[in-house]
Amino acid sequence: MTQLPENPALFEGPPALSVSELSRQLRQVVEQSFRQVRVRGEISQPKLASSGHFYLRLKDSEAVIDAVCWKKVAAALPVRPEEGLEVICTGRLTTYAGRSSYQIVIDSMEVAGQGALLKLIEERRKRLAAEGLFDEERKKPLPFLPNVIGVVSSPTGAVIRDILHRLADRCPRHVLLWPVLVQGEHAAIQIATAIRGFNALSPHGDIPRPDLIIVARGGGSLEDLMAFNEESVVRAAAASAIPLISAIGHETDTTLIDFAADRRAPTPTAAAEMAVPVMVDLAAHLTDNGARMARALHKTFSFSATRITDLSRSLSSPTTAIATFARRCDDAGARLQMALKNGMDRQRSSTHALALRLPDMLPRIIQAKTSLALPARRLDPAMTRIGEQAQQRLTLAASLLEGYSPQHVLRRGYAMVSATSGEILTSASDAAAAPRMTLTFADGRIDVQPLKDRKRESGKPVESQQGILF
Repeated sequence: MTQLPENPALFEGPPALSVSELSRQLRQVVEQSFRQVRVRGEISQPKLASSGHFYLRLKDSEAVIDAVCWKKVAAALPVRPEEGLEVICTGRLTTYAGRSSYQIVIDSMEVAGQGALLKLIEERRKRLAAEGLFDEERKKPLPFLPNVIGVVSSPTGAVIRDILHRLADRCPRHVLLWPVLVQGEHAAIQIATAIRGFNALSPHGDIPRPDLIIVARGGGSLEDLMAFNEESVVRAAAASAIPLISAIGHETDTTLIDFAADRRAPTPTAAAEMAVPVMVDLAAHLTDNGARMARALHKTFSFSATRITDLSRSLSSPTTAIATFARRCDDAGARLQMALKNGMDRQRSSTHALALRLPDMLPRIIQAKTSLALPARRLDPAMTRIGEQAQQRLTLAASLLEGYSPQHVLRRGYAMVSATSGEILTSASDAAAAPRMTLTFADGRIDVQPLKDRKRESGKPVESQQGILF
């Protein structure tokens, strides 16, 4: 049996803490001990919340730590957190009492080494290529001699000076510069905005719309050129309605905007050379073409003149042709006058011959007139008798026709019986068989219906609405 000590307070432990108090103490210890840390790891489960905060995990082969990037910091990150990207995060540790866990609050993020960055760029290239943003059929031809050239680049530095100098040497053009950052956190947003801004200009506005866009930057490291690998810049270049030349870095540098541009230039100076022809060469070319055209025209005119000369030899002179036709007209006029004179002479001779014969013919004409007068006197009474006889025969025929006319018979008190179809009924049996009949009198018609079931005792007709029933 164990005996308890007389003073039990000697065996009491530290005072009990609440869960909240313990969480606060742990948070103070963690935040004081790890005020600033740099952690290298692979991004896992990145998630952009509707509030704008970014939540993710950093992991390696043995451990995982939660991380959060608040909205303001997340908007300024130079790289977008993506699954599998190896990064180095700078921030501070804190605890999350709600889940009894700890996390790192990220203040900055950078890609851990070029290998991880190249992997990110390659995966992004494959994804955008699958969407068709790099297809050759989307690319537009460059204008031969643009009037206005838009340049998207830094306003300071050697790039814009090189472009302007080369344009001035080859063929001076009107240049519009849209100043942008070419590296850093906000560079991608400014570059994409500049490309879309040039496309939004009106062709007839106060600021002329470029016929060609050059996006240019000098050389630099892979991290310096990352702005031209951002998705927003690539999509803006692919969607540009204005032909676009990308001139990023040196000849060995390749960015994703090079795949989306209509033409890639190895350097900004080469982009200026692609944009315009050499003025001297162009003038020489125009002079050569003008000389060739003059020679062609001279040759054409010479050939035409020779051809006309050859054809003219086979043609008679217009004066000769006119003189020939004039002689023909004179000959025809002379023959016409001679023909008219001869005709008049023949008519005059014929008339004179008839005049000479007229005295001999006059007694014969008088004798013929006398012989015709006696038959004419006999013909008039004969014709009168023939007309009277014909009139008598016509009057007799008319009297006979009137006497035999049915209308004349009807006026004497008779009636004509006919069926409704118009057929004349000439017997009592035909009339009894007809359902209805029409009686035609001299002054009109009456519809009647024969009686079949009643006997005609009184011999008087029975009246009905349709006619008279017998």
